[in-house]
Amino acid sequence: MSDDEADPELLALLREHFQGKLAIDEEPETGVLEGAEYVYDNGIDVAIDMRATKNAAESIHQQMQEKSYSTATWSEHELHPKAKDESTVAFIFTMDLLNFSFWSELPDDERFAVEYRGKRWTGYWSLVASLQRALDESIPITNPHFWHDEDECNLETLRHIFRSCTEEEMPMLQERLECLRESGQVLYERYNCSFNSVISAADGSAAQLVNLLARDFSCFRDEHSFDGRSKPIRLLKRAQILVADLWACFQGESYGEFRDIDKITMFADYRVPQILISLGALYCSPTVAAAIKDKQLFESGGRWEVQLRGKSSTTSSKEPSTNTLSACSIWCVELIRREIMRNHPVTHVNAILIDFFLYDKMKELEAEGKEAFPHHRTRSIWY
Repeated sequence: MSDDEADPELLALLREHFQGKLAIDEEPETGVLEGAEYVYDNGIDVAIDMRATKNAAESIHQQMQEKSYSTATWSEHELHPKAKDESTVAFIFTMDLLNFSFWSELPDDERFAVEYRGKRWTGYWSLVASLQRALDESIPITNPHFWHDEDECNLETLRHIFRSCTEEEMPMLQERLECLRESGQVLYERYNCSFNSVISAADGSAAQLVNLLARDFSCFRDEHSFDGRSKPIRLLKRAQILVADLWACFQGESYGEFRDIDKITMFADYRVPQILISLGALYCSPTVAAAIKDKQLFESGGRWEVQLRGKSSTTSSKEPSTNTLSACSIWCVELIRREIMRNHPVTHVNAILIDFFLYDKMKELEAEGKEAFPHHRTRSIWY
């Protein structure tokens, strides 16, 4: 190449930088695991106890074997859709568009809850129950055309769809409306108003589908700066769990068939870090642990996170980082997966199944009043 010729790799990097989009390669990687390892290696407030991680891996494997835990477990949940068709694809896309921030400071009998099918649902299940109830009432909540219609789909509509049996309203309704509106617009402009077209564009790759979601839908672009690193740390919780839900629902077939599903990592949220801490696998510095126990609100993207990313030396060191906790949780689950595979090579287990299992286990402990350590608190659309 002569001095007068442009360097194609440099041009690609510049194009990616100025467009703010991820280049999608023939063999795509999400970059989530790479970023999680970087945060673990460079973070200062969250650590992994290797001995406890090995013990946790053996315990998790044993319990998963006893329960015959598999992708089939997903559909066994009462509220998850049972049909294996396009309507379920639309349901899952809508569900994971809105799958964030359900926690409440109120007691169980006062917190946001949904009554449906004779039961009272809270947390994530309040979302699923609300969507099912809306469909029962002939409200086309899973239809992108509906999201695009500002007369039909507005804040008052969402207040009705997500109406509570208590005085507390579902958190972040305005942000949920914005997620629906933006996603409807993207589907309309780029994907023939159908999420099925996004799946088709991924060409059977789980990583590519995650990257498409993060590239084209800003509400899935869960990326954060850390410690002067040139590339952002990608957590991509909702994009990854969307792919995982498709895979689990369709049991690796049809709309859930992905040749590289094992590239999906654990989904950084509240509950899995909570149980990893309870198991002793994750260790928080006394400052962070105290903030969690005191139920301090961790501002998403605020100065608490910025300080622990190493971008400011003037911010108080008492401000914990949810991103550090999230990224280290991803890496911890990866180490658990590797330990299970090392000790039980004939067992096929990936980070998705471990995440699903740990989440269900934490919810069981919560229901039994056996939470050994509280979850951290932040309000954001990312989880």
